[in-house]
Amino acid sequence: MILDPKEFGLPARTVIEQIDKGTIALIIDRKSRIIMADGKKILEKLCKIRTAPLSVGIALKTTAPVCSKTKTFLESHGVKLIFI
Repeated sequence: MILDPKEFGLPARTVIEQIDKGTIALIIDRKSRIIMADGKKILEKLCKIRTAPLSVGIALKTTAPVCSKTKTFLESHGVKLIFI
């Protein structure tokens, strides 16, 4: 189920999906690699979702390859990676 990003204080172009009852995912659909600079911006968005009134797990759902350093960075902050 697609959620409204404005409820979380995020830009309207951000795509957020509720995967299951306890997990919300930020969806990034692109071909270019996700590098550390992108990872920091993604983490900021995911932190806004995490501070929402709902206490849920967060994930990143992407079609893009993720740099190994960025993958480690996101996983160390509790972000689950899901590759489409």
